[in-house]
Amino acid sequence: MKIAVIAGDGTGPEVTSEALKVLKAASELDGFTYELTDLDWGSERYMKTGEILPEGAVETLQAHDAIYLGAVGHPDVTPGLIEKGLLLTLRFKLDQYINLRPVKLYPGVETPLAGKGPKDIDFVVVRENTEDLYAGIGGFLKKGTPDEVATQTAIYSRKGCERWLRWAFEYTQKRNNPKGKRLTLVAKNNVLTYGHDLVWRTFQEVAGDYPDVEADYNHVDACCMWMVKNPEYYDVIATTNMFGDIITDLGAIIQGGMGVAAGGNINPDQGGTSMYECMGGSAPKYTGQNVINPIAAIGAMAMLLEHTGQPTSGKRVMAAIQHVTGSKMESQAAGKMGFSTTEVGDLVVDAMANESVEA
Repeated sequence: MKIAVIAGDGTGPEVTSEALKVLKAASELDGFTYELTDLDWGSERYMKTGEILPEGAVETLQAHDAIYLGAVGHPDVTPGLIEKGLLLTLRFKLDQYINLRPVKLYPGVETPLAGKGPKDIDFVVVRENTEDLYAGIGGFLKKGTPDEVATQTAIYSRKGCERWLRWAFEYTQKRNNPKGKRLTLVAKNNVLTYGHDLVWRTFQEVAGDYPDVEADYNHVDACCMWMVKNPEYYDVIATTNMFGDIITDLGAIIQGGMGVAAGGNINPDQGGTSMYECMGGSAPKYTGQNVINPIAAIGAMAMLLEHTGQPTSGKRVMAAIQHVTGSKMESQAAGKMGFSTTEVGDLVVDAMANESVEA
């Protein structure tokens, strides 16, 4: 397995070190080999060179089976510049058309939802990742004047809708929720009557090929209510790029915060290269203090393993994470975990080797 590692900025390298520690343990326990390529892409490089991605960056990454990303962002760099120039650029150029975001409340982790526990908050959002408003179609007229007009056009293609929705149906089948296989499309087809009409019609047509999956629908505003009121209703949610960006942050909060949330930007096609990352950001104020929570970063490594040919290792890591959050950690907040960043990584490694933790 060839993995490109972009540790990134702020606390990114610290949590990445713990994820790589877990990767090493998994390889020893489950008998696979891997090679790492460390890439210094991020804000520090940009401030030195003025370059976000070097020439040939995409080709370099395409030679790998997966990309592991720590975090990017620096207080001395314009907000969004690195995120757009690195994250969005790679999503588009590597055609990572699936954004996969598990929303799972781990044992011992607090949720702001009263009366809800791990059995209630356990669903997955499958977000379309390369179209919609993020396609960058738009422009300005009379910019900087009182008559300025700005346009931003949402793009939806039949091909883009079908491949994302078909993948979501197949993922729902594989997830095989014992409570019932349900795929909920989240859109706004009563108002967005062109693009979301295409999404809706494609969803209905593709659903016919998966009769064992309940094809469900929510308007996005209703979904935001039900995610808070009855999160246990959901199995898998399929949603568009813009709405997915919003509801996955809502999902992160109900699962205990950005510090435990992980995700994947996936190109599921043969030979595609996917990228896995923690959602919490670079948290520069905690840099170098060994207090940042690495659970999301370790969760991202579990996803990388699961989707890159080592599903047993992925399950092993996820089981170990839940053992540590449920029986060891005092909190998921930075500096309040009861352990340092490196100690949390050590606890996960120890749990992986513990026979009482099932892979």
